[in-house]
Amino acid sequence: MADDREQQDREMALGSGIAAFEAKHFVQAAELLEPLAEAGDPEAQYRVAIMAQNGLGMVANPLMAYKYMKAAAESGHALAQHGLAFMYLEGECAEKNPEKAVHWFERAAEQGLQGSMTTLGMMYREGNGVEADPEKASEWFRKAGFEEM
Repeated sequence: MADDREQQDREMALGSGIAAFEAKHFVQAAELLEPLAEAGDPEAQYRVAIMAQNGLGMVANPLMAYKYMKAAAESGHALAQHGLAFMYLEGECAEKNPEKAVHWFERAAEQGLQGSMTTLGMMYREGNGVEADPEKASEWFRKAGFEEM
């Protein structure tokens, strides 16, 4: 019975935290979501990572942003996989590593994220993090819904 109540409380805090985040009430969102992120909730981790990365409702904290983005990505959260890939691609909150970026963009693309598919197409076209491969680039652009870019 107590476990059900705790679960309901967590779900309510998560819902309230997401609502605050969406309404751009970042201080309130951080207060609600940080404990859930620390407890391992991937959706909370993703949103706290965004806030920590951009200094929304808290002082910018690249280490916290990376920690939570990576944790959420590893748990299978598609948007976090995309976000982590961009951290590696741009060298923001993480050491620049195009090869790791490709890995995480592929994981997100496998879950249907069009932005990851498009970015992979560009990376294969430019040979960024992978050997340049025009055919693979075209394949990713087609999967993303584009004829050619």
